[in-house]
Amino acid sequence: MITPIKALRKNRFKTALIFISMSVSIAAIFLISAISGGVVSMYSSMLKTDGDIIVTQKGIADTFFSDINRSAADEIAAINGVREVSALILGAAPVDPLPIVGIYGASKNRFKSYALKQGLYPSSGEVMLGSKIYETLKHPKTISLSKKEFRVSGVFKSRIGFEDGGVVMGLEDAGAVFHKSASIFLLALNDLGKSDAIVAQINKTYPQMEAKTTDGFIDSYNQFKIIKTSSDVIGAMAFLMGILGIVSMMSMVVNDRRAEFGIMRSIGLSSRVIIFKLLGETLIIALLAFAVAYGVSEAVLELIKHADKFQGYINGEITAALAIKVFVVSVVMALFGTLLPAVYAARVDPMSLIQRGGA
Repeated sequence: MITPIKALRKNRFKTALIFISMSVSIAAIFLISAISGGVVSMYSSMLKTDGDIIVTQKGIADTFFSDINRSAADEIAAINGVREVSALILGAAPVDPLPIVGIYGASKNRFKSYALKQGLYPSSGEVMLGSKIYETLKHPKTISLSKKEFRVSGVFKSRIGFEDGGVVMGLEDAGAVFHKSASIFLLALNDLGKSDAIVAQINKTYPQMEAKTTDGFIDSYNQFKIIKTSSDVIGAMAFLMGILGIVSMMSMVVNDRRAEFGIMRSIGLSSRVIIFKLLGETLIIALLAFAVAYGVSEAVLELIKHADKFQGYINGEITAALAIKVFVVSVVMALFGTLLPAVYAARVDPMSLIQRGGA
């Protein structure tokens, strides 16, 4: 009997087409999932820095639209169990020649979250730049923002791509640029066990604001849900395209090997043996395609991570959980796509297969 390896080598061209189709589909699922997960992870990490509770304007769809009175920060800081309150203004604006850049207005107690590489934290009329945007802009001394010149006081390094490719300034300057008091408060607590009580107290005292634990905020944040849903939809399309490609190519393979299957049936081999034989062949291709797709995806993610064009905003990581998930999806895609042609090959009359194969 022809072994799976010999069968694949015998049909090299069609095997190569199946392999390429599967590799592209698996790589697409890897990249879509990794990049969408990276966006959520970066923004979540930024919010979790010094933030056990997040306070925003009530009823807003996005933190960029939130506007709360920063004078309330001192009152909230006085609540029993609150260790520190920092305020942030989140915005985006063009910084020549870049079309859009993340701008972060931060209260002074928030500056410690940014690890300085050189220079000083910004004073009034000054900004500090993430190391990524600093390199992209070729070490500028000043930047123009909202028709106003700001001196670059320092450069910081952040593992969070949004920040490393962004501009940080004082809260007053950011308020003048974006015409708001503050976007969010980040509360650091002495005891996480009191978080629910503090959230309830803030929501009762400030009806125009909404407080949530950081984990609760991330779980319910609409933009994260949109990103995840979009990722799932596009990933499902890649999965279906992969299945259709496998079904199409395996149907051609089965058609070319009708005589072989007819002989196998005529010598007494069961339909199950033929089905398992084809599934085994495709499984081998799937394992090789997964390995290649994993390597290609890692290389693409590394290129994206260091590409000046993306300013560090697009960053993805293939975690162990994602690798396992995509591996399972790859195997299911391969076996499911092969099942229909395999069943067809195993059920056709043996004599009919031999006669057609010899034609």
